[in-house]
Amino acid sequence: MTDRTSSPMLNRLRAVEWMGDWDYAFGHVMSRRILLREYMRRAAVWARFYSAESEWPFFDVTQYAHPELQLPPEFAAELEESLSHVPSGPVRRTCAGAVRMAELRAQNPAAVPDLPDLYEPLVLFYERGGEFFRDNAGFLDLTGVLFRPGTLQGHLRTPPLSTLRDTVLDAVDAEGHISYYTAADGQGPLLRRRELRDEQRDELFSGDLRWKPMHPIPSSEEGAKNAGLVKLDEIAAANLIWAAVVGAAR
Repeated sequence: MTDRTSSPMLNRLRAVEWMGDWDYAFGHVMSRRILLREYMRRAAVWARFYSAESEWPFFDVTQYAHPELQLPPEFAAELEESLSHVPSGPVRRTCAGAVRMAELRAQNPAAVPDLPDLYEPLVLFYERGGEFFRDNAGFLDLTGVLFRPGTLQGHLRTPPLSTLRDTVLDAVDAEGHISYYTAADGQGPLLRRRELRDEQRDELFSGDLRWKPMHPIPSSEEGAKNAGLVKLDEIAAANLIWAAVVGAAR
């Protein structure tokens, strides 16, 4: 590492606007929420693997994966200097963990278990709008929406997010309170309702991978059921978007 000043992961984190544009963060609130959910799920998997449940959810897993890991002195100093600009303890711990895990993977790949990349969803979360805040009631404020952390066991039961591609993350970002629907037989397209301040917009994710206006979705849950529709969780909806992207590429 003597021929470089930092790692790609550290460079990514340096570029994050920790307390940046509120409108930018708010515009990515839906993708940030599913990214945080996916991080929570992966953190639960890693914490259980290392019997580190008490450290969940925001921790530096390299302390368990390879406690002997040593960063070159100049690089360690760079990391510490960068962390001094990160606003809160949980965010600093995960940033340190992301950089140290990237270095562990480079130095000793055999020391990294065959588990989903722990920090990538959270780093993407930071890149799409900066930090989160913990309020006095225990919620996480994601700039525009409150997120209940839940429990480790609960997140272990969460279905995995199929991809972290920008194509899907951008497709879930939209203004308003969003509800997703699809055909009860699982064969239909993905639909969404966006409830805005002064109007309601019903849209369909089309074959050209864009949201397009459609006829109104029944306003009641009973009406939607009678129309052969079922309501979807946002992770399931994101996975359907990815399935559509994969299908369109064939």
